[in-house]
Amino acid sequence: MARGPSQGEALATWSLWAVIGFCVVVTYSRLDPAETYNVSREGIAGGLSRALTFVNFPIGLVAIALVLVAVAALPARAWLAGAPAIALCATIPLFNDQANLDAHWGNAVPALGVAAAVLTAAAATRTGSSFARRRPWDGLRLVVALLVIVVSLPWIAAELGFYFPGDLFMGDELGQEDGTAIAAVHLGHHHGLDGALLVLTGLLLSRVVVGERSLRLAVQCYLGLMLAYGVVNCVQDAWNEQLVKRGWTDASIPSALLPSLTPIWLVVVGLAVVATAALRREQRQASYSAA
Repeated sequence: MARGPSQGEALATWSLWAVIGFCVVVTYSRLDPAETYNVSREGIAGGLSRALTFVNFPIGLVAIALVLVAVAALPARAWLAGAPAIALCATIPLFNDQANLDAHWGNAVPALGVAAAVLTAAAATRTGSSFARRRPWDGLRLVVALLVIVVSLPWIAAELGFYFPGDLFMGDELGQEDGTAIAAVHLGHHHGLDGALLVLTGLLLSRVVVGERSLRLAVQCYLGLMLAYGVVNCVQDAWNEQLVKRGWTDASIPSALLPSLTPIWLVVVGLAVVATAALRREQRQASYSAA
C-alpha cells in the first residue's frame, strides 16, 4: 500500500523545468550576449553560466515545493536531507542578482539545494509515479494553464532564440529602455516566463494530496504564494511588453521580483491568501465527496 502521495506531478514538474533549462543552455550558447539580457559570456560557457543562475532562480523556489511533496511520501528521517535543501534554496536572494545573470561561485549554494531532486526519485520509488485522481477544480486548472501558455507564446519563442512571428504580439519591434533602443521582447529568458512556469507548477503540484495535516497546510500555503507570485510576474512582464511598449498605456506595473514593502507586494500577498483558501476549499470538497 502506498505510504504518502505518489510522485507523478513532481516528476512532471522536474521534467518541465529540465526542458526549459536545456533551452537556456542551447539559446545562450549560440546567441550574442548583446541580444539577450544582463549576461556577457559567449558560447557554451555562456549557456552553462546562464543555466546555473536559472537553477538558482526560479528553480530553487520550485525545489522547495518539491522537497515538501517528497518528504510527505518518505520516512521522517528524510527531513535530514529535506530541511538543509530548503535552507540552501532559501539563500537565493544572497547569491542571485537579476542585474548580473553571469554565474559566480556563490550560485553553487542554492544549486546544492536544488540537488534535492534525489528526494523525488526516492519518494517515487516508495510510492510510485502515478498522478493523483481527478480533483474537483481540474477543469479550472486546465483553463488557467491554457491562458498562461497563450500569454507566454512570445517568451517561449524568445527562449528558443527567435521572435514570435506575426503582429499578434510585440516582438522585434524597437522600444526604449533607459534611453537605449531594444527589442520589445528581447531574445533569451524572461521573468514573465518564470512567472508563467511557476503558475503551471503550482497548478500541477496542487493536485497532490498530502495526508499529514500540518504538512498539507504548509504545502498549500507555499503553493498559494507560488501561484500569486507567478501570476503577478507573468502579468507584469506581459503588460509592460505588450501594452506599454505598444503605446496603448503609459501606466506600467512595477516589478515584483524581490519581496518588498510596496503596493505590488500587497497584491502578491492578497492573491496568495486567496489562492491558499481556494486550495483548502478544494481539499474539503474532495474530502466530502469521498465520504
